[in-house]
Amino acid sequence: QLHLVESGGGLVQPGGSLRLSCAASGERLDYTAIGWFRQAPGKEREGVSCINTITGSPTYADSVKGRFTVSRDIAKNTVYLQMNSLKPEDTAVYYCAARYSSRTSRPTLNRYDYGYWGQGTQVTVSS
Repeated sequence: QLHLVESGGGLVQPGGSLRLSCAASGERLDYTAIGWFRQAPGKEREGVSCINTITGSPTYADSVKGRFTVSRDIAKNTVYLQMNSLKPEDTAVYYCAARYSSRTSRPTLNRYDYGYWGQGTQVTVSS
């Protein structure tokens, strides 16, 4: 059973940076896609980014394109989300999620396509 744990959240000033980690256990990430999602109070959970762990191919929501970078370290069974130029509207609980994938699977930021979820980590952007 795949188990995911996020870490790296915290309080940061506008314009600052954070790196989130999504560590997997129970199974290898080699044949998965990992998505990053966030949920702000009173809002729907939205997809931020995803990565095909086989190809390393990333996908980004328009709201974070150019500011966030997703990457994976297969040896560490971990996926990262580097967040730069953070804005107050980035404040949310951030979740990583996994779905089984292949080299040719289409990327998706639809939360309903993911079956395994971490517990979330809080990111607060405020001065």
